[in-house]
Amino acid sequence: MSALAPVYLDYAATTPVDPRVAAAMTECLTLTGVFGNPASQHHYGRLARARVESARAQVAALIGAAAPQIIWTSGATESNNLAILGTARAAARLGKHIITARSEHKAVLDPCRRLEQEGLRVSYLTPDRDGLIDPAQVRDALCADTVLVSIMHANNEIGVVQDIEAIAAHCHERDVPLHVDAAQSAGKLEIDLARSGIDLLSLTAHKLYGPKGIGALYVSPQRRARLQPLMFGGGHERGLRSGTLAVHQIVGFGLACELCGAERPADTARIEALRTRLWEGLRGIDGALLNGHPTRRVAGILNVSFPGVEGESLLLGLPELALSTGSACNSDSDEPSYVLRALGRSTELAQSSLRFSLGRFSRGEDVELALRAVRREVGRLRTVAP
Repeated sequence: MSALAPVYLDYAATTPVDPRVAAAMTECLTLTGVFGNPASQHHYGRLARARVESARAQVAALIGAAAPQIIWTSGATESNNLAILGTARAAARLGKHIITARSEHKAVLDPCRRLEQEGLRVSYLTPDRDGLIDPAQVRDALCADTVLVSIMHANNEIGVVQDIEAIAAHCHERDVPLHVDAAQSAGKLEIDLARSGIDLLSLTAHKLYGPKGIGALYVSPQRRARLQPLMFGGGHERGLRSGTLAVHQIVGFGLACELCGAERPADTARIEALRTRLWEGLRGIDGALLNGHPTRRVAGILNVSFPGVEGESLLLGLPELALSTGSACNSDSDEPSYVLRALGRSTELAQSSLRFSLGRFSRGEDVELALRAVRREVGRLRTVAP
């Protein structure tokens, strides 16, 4: 395997588009296909609109929702912003307090910091050493003027899964809406919004073998009137997200959700077996430390620290692998992972970590190649380290 074609081990950042999805998208891009603007009333617009609504139903089915509750966005970042900023600003007269966690994605933390600049208070809950938020922490942080709780389902760096249903129960006791970033869990874990108590849920296509640049926000019926849009200019998506819809991306997103729903049990079992095989091989490296709860995690994500080895140096020595030291959305920063620091890891341990993530197209040979490469490079770096 050459350095020009490294084994891909970064599925938590983005997945390759499934060929079946790509074929469906292509049909919506040409003169002989479904190219119309779905907002138009002519024949071509009606054909496109039918495809958009079919995809909306496919996305809704994956998470146990009704199709009208799905709002198209450009991805989970926009969905998170719409849910957080839109809810907080609409509820400005009712309260000015939000609850989230220190280990959230930047697409949640940055909107919260923006709201702090607008005069709101934000409580940042600290996870335990396994990365878990105790639902009682949420209960105890709720107060009279709390207008939103935002807790992600599965963490993008360490893969741990939060007890969302228990958190939702505490929120509903106080009539506080719960927003969940499900970018890493949709299509990989069962999500049933009919019973979970989630009010707002963010999705993105590129984490489940669909195209980049398209996502969705689930909005429960009782919260729709309490959500303020961020974009104006046409009243699309029931007035919550104006802009011409990208039909080819939406169609790809819908099919990706349908495929994940059908193939999730088999995919999960196979990927979990590969992840276990990878960890069993890595844990034999002296001092290797698993980050995150050992069992309460999505199948594909594995985050490991290698004491005495700097993560970026390790990456540079692994040209045959495509993986990361943390979130792809924070890849330009040389700061240690704030997620690992929130777990109580030292700066040195946080800087010595690698995130491996496996997916639908990962193979046993990829795991074996990764193990050989990491063992080689960790040994080499420790030999030359001062």
